[in-house]
Amino acid sequence: MIDSLLIANRGEIARRIIRTARRLGVRTIAVHSDVDAGLPFVREADQAICIGPAAARESYLDQRKILAAAKEAGAAAIHPGYGFLSENAEFAEAVVKAGLIWVGAPPAAIRAMGLKDAAKALMLQAGVPVTPGYMGDDQSPERLRAEADAIGYPVLIKAVAGGGGKGMRKVDAAQQFLDSLESCRREAASSFGDDRVLIEKYVERPRHIEVQVFGDTHGNVVHLFERDCSLQRRHQKVIEEAPAPGMDEATRAAICAAAVKAAKAVDYVGAGTIEFIADASAGLRADRIWFMEMNTRLQVEHPVTEAITGQDLVEWQLRVASGEPLPLGQDELSINGWAMEARLYAENPATGFLPSIGKLELLSLPADAVRVDSGVEQGDAVTPHYDPMIAKLIAHASVREQAAAKLAEATDTVLTWPVHNNAGFLSALLRHPRFIAGDVDTGFIAAEGDALLATSTPGQAVVAAAAARLSQSFEGATAWHRLAGFRLNTASSSRLWLSDGRQTFEASIGPVSDIPVRAVDGGVIVLDRGWPHYFELPAAGHGAGGGASAGDGAILAPMPGKVIAVEIAEGERVVRGQKLVVLEAMKMEQAMVAPFDGKVVEVKAQAGGQVSEGALLVRLEAEAAA
Repeated sequence: MIDSLLIANRGEIARRIIRTARRLGVRTIAVHSDVDAGLPFVREADQAICIGPAAARESYLDQRKILAAAKEAGAAAIHPGYGFLSENAEFAEAVVKAGLIWVGAPPAAIRAMGLKDAAKALMLQAGVPVTPGYMGDDQSPERLRAEADAIGYPVLIKAVAGGGGKGMRKVDAAQQFLDSLESCRREAASSFGDDRVLIEKYVERPRHIEVQVFGDTHGNVVHLFERDCSLQRRHQKVIEEAPAPGMDEATRAAICAAAVKAAKAVDYVGAGTIEFIADASAGLRADRIWFMEMNTRLQVEHPVTEAITGQDLVEWQLRVASGEPLPLGQDELSINGWAMEARLYAENPATGFLPSIGKLELLSLPADAVRVDSGVEQGDAVTPHYDPMIAKLIAHASVREQAAAKLAEATDTVLTWPVHNNAGFLSALLRHPRFIAGDVDTGFIAAEGDALLATSTPGQAVVAAAAARLSQSFEGATAWHRLAGFRLNTASSSRLWLSDGRQTFEASIGPVSDIPVRAVDGGVIVLDRGWPHYFELPAAGHGAGGGASAGDGAILAPMPGKVIAVEIAEGERVVRGQKLVVLEAMKMEQAMVAPFDGKVVEVKAQAGGQVSEGALLVRLEAEAAA
């Protein structure tokens, strides 16, 4: 067994690897940027080394610094986690050349599967079915447009070197193709340093099914069954589960056999995932499932596989990297129950799920009923430099319905403040009748979006709970906060004005249902199925009828980022929905559009410039009514 391990990653996955390594008696070394110095993974490692400033390219992506840290610490091996350098064949080779053990896929396998076009050609040779599309060398817009026209719309543009949903665009009609191609290439170049793309036929009712595979240096390859990752938002996974709902034994046998065949085709070693797209319009069928790509690393969602198989996949990685054979053979692996994972992000559903950054002054996560893999603790900060994941919540039960209910109840209890999170959205998703019935596909969230956000509006019981708590501080309020006839000691008839920062509410102060209420500076938070509702006593003079003022045409930056395009100029007339400015933050593009028809009276944004949250980008003037 490896005796010492440097973890070339951060946050949740670094803590996850440290946990298994400690159990196996392996000494761990963490590397970290200066902004991450206070995070839990740094404290929990046996040794920690700072490798640079916050920018990933100057720390977690700097191969030279990571190798120097490994030499300084006397590490025997390097585990790359996921993301960053985990699928970088050049880094894997550099690790081996330095005399260290690489806890990952062989560089040749990474290269073979790293480019989607080459991987698909290889899979065709191996007899693995692939999605129809174009993977040619001619990358001219004219050729790509012609190929898309020939395939038939809708099509999917995908970055050849892509992953994680970045560099991917669905195109519904020919007239949208060139704009989508330009945006896709720009994002791909920013994220992967490679703007080449391929074109695929878009499957109308797609399911994202992936199979966990494992290989060793003795020629053994097994699968650990499938996961369903169909619940996605903008191609980013939201909830994953294992096994896949609606998967019969014959289809499971076919897809898992294809995954093993794919792994063997590249002499695979270590943990990997073969991803398939399934046409679910007539249920899951073996003849309607196609290879998409292979992830040559450990996946974010690996805990659901661990839950249903009872195996520790990080332990498997360390044993295989140490030269040992796989711990179990195929006939020794079986499915036990059902598992689901929800990704808890620091993001604001009310602003289109834009990342929310800042200090976690309050952080409350589920305690006992579910597994919690988190990279932060209360008092830590979510920064704009890295992925805004707060935690993964994993539930395991004997049947699917129980796993969903357990996970929903866990999301209900999540509280972060003042950083926003998506727990309420997750709770609504897990309780949706279609989800409970297993009627899922990758378009589910887009189709049901309004219903999933409906419970984000505070109901009467929520307002009453806030009023009951705020009434305790009523003696310090002004006359503006009360109506005639108010009596502090007659709760059943007392009424109070309170504000959520956008509008004011009139509420009775009386008995309320059992809703969690948490006092914070200046107000209270009422937690309702994962949605945190903040209330305070309104400022003097803002009583009945108070509320947010009408917009003044100011288009503000919703978060810190880089301006990558300014599409308009001062004096130009625009129509509602027209693109004004494109921002990039955390390697994702966000288009700011006109909220109404009008005239551009001021442009503050400059292409290439950095902006802070709340900065004025553009100011519009509404068209005068006719």
